[in-house]
Amino acid sequence: MKKRLLSLITIAALATSVQAFDLGKYGEMKFENVNKNVFIMHGPAMNPSKDNEGFMNNPAIIEAAHGLIMIDPGGNYNVGKKILAEVGKISDKPIIAIIATHKHGDHWFAGKSMAEKYPNAKFYALQHMIDVSKAGEAQKWYDILERLSENLKGTKEFLYPSIALKNGDKLEIDGQTFYIYNPKRAHTDTDLVIVHAQSKTMFLGDNLMKNRLGGFDASSSIIGNIKLLEDIEASTELDWYVPGHGPSGKMHETLDPFIGYLKKLMVGAKQALDEDKEAYEVKPQVVASMKDYTTWDEFDGQMGKHLQKALIELEALDE
Repeated sequence: MKKRLLSLITIAALATSVQAFDLGKYGEMKFENVNKNVFIMHGPAMNPSKDNEGFMNNPAIIEAAHGLIMIDPGGNYNVGKKILAEVGKISDKPIIAIIATHKHGDHWFAGKSMAEKYPNAKFYALQHMIDVSKAGEAQKWYDILERLSENLKGTKEFLYPSIALKNGDKLEIDGQTFYIYNPKRAHTDTDLVIVHAQSKTMFLGDNLMKNRLGGFDASSSIIGNIKLLEDIEASTELDWYVPGHGPSGKMHETLDPFIGYLKKLMVGAKQALDEDKEAYEVKPQVVASMKDYTTWDEFDGQMGKHLQKALIELEALDE
């Protein structure tokens, strides 16, 4: 009897292991209860790849009385299925709402998986995010993610957000309150910063990253990103801050590293402007000042581009 019981326990343990969202060298992906009724799955803070299956962001769940509200569900349909299985381990309530923080598909493409299982779920985003995604941004990100991860095949039909949000909105969902802010132009021009009132948690999307450096495209503003983060730190401190990539946490431990990186970029750009030099000419000195960031994912690939953009923004202010 004792041996049979041990065998059953072993079989159950193996079954649980098989069903886990296992990313190999990155470990098991699961939702952590970080603050009151808020759960975060911290994805690998790195570029999409075959190894991470194109999963790299921080999907969030807020548990309400009758359902779940999801913020940034993930980067593709196939990963979304695995995330859904992990959602079921924290609650059997249905997903009733999904919110996308910005246009980049690594944050919202998995919404299709969620809506397939929960067709009544409402899908929210900034109106401009919806417009530019339909105008080609979604296809652009599909191509990037498929090329790097090879995990999006057969999932090319996009489920776009259908309910538009705007700056200053107060969104009430199943007894939970969300305050919506649009910083106009920071990481992109489609960003939402979301504050969950009940838990005092702020979701910043890619306006904040930790342990990873993403791209700044033509719609972004490094100066705007710095101002946004400084304004947040100057406001009433909340209990928890969630970046688009990397570990979430308290205010300064979570925001300060990225603010420091962006400010070092601006110092280097100002030096180039004052000395009438190109960004590449001051890059070695800027890199020397960034020893705390050289291990961040994509530092070598992105830092020089960021420095060039910072210089262009300063030059535009100087005109």
